[in-house]
Amino acid sequence: MLSRCPAFTRHVLGFLVLVLVTTDVRSGPRYSSRIVDIQTGAIRGIILELNSRHLEPVEVFRGVPYAAPPIGPLRFRAPQAPLPWPGTRLADTFGAVCPQKLPDVSNRTAALQSMPKGRYQYLKKLVPLLVNQSEDCLFLNIYVPGSGECAHRLPSL
Repeated sequence: MLSRCPAFTRHVLGFLVLVLVTTDVRSGPRYSSRIVDIQTGAIRGIILELNSRHLEPVEVFRGVPYAAPPIGPLRFRAPQAPLPWPGTRLADTFGAVCPQKLPDVSNRTAALQSMPKGRYQYLKKLVPLLVNQSEDCLFLNIYVPGSGECAHRLPSL
């Protein structure tokens, strides 16, 4: 069948096959091989490849609870230690965002009457990240250099 195709088409098809064979397609996150023990249990993060050949990958621990959910009798009280969990917790998903009242940015014309254009553009980018809101929102996202072991403690923000 390829013998009937023009030479250019054969070259394009060959190139596409080469690209498909050599492309690394991942269906999900690449989990870290390291398991970290913290006071409440063990966690395993993911390896995040950055979009630059000059930057090394980062190990990320998403949604690590740092306090018990502030609901029921714990609402409006000082944070309490979270309950320990059995086994290893996969820290691959962001925790919920604390409830927030945001301005309506669905109608651009109306929104620009009450805010500057820069704020409107910022909020348009931010709103999709704030979909998962809950009072159970006391989580940390921890980013660690992905290369090697650290001989000393690193600061966290």
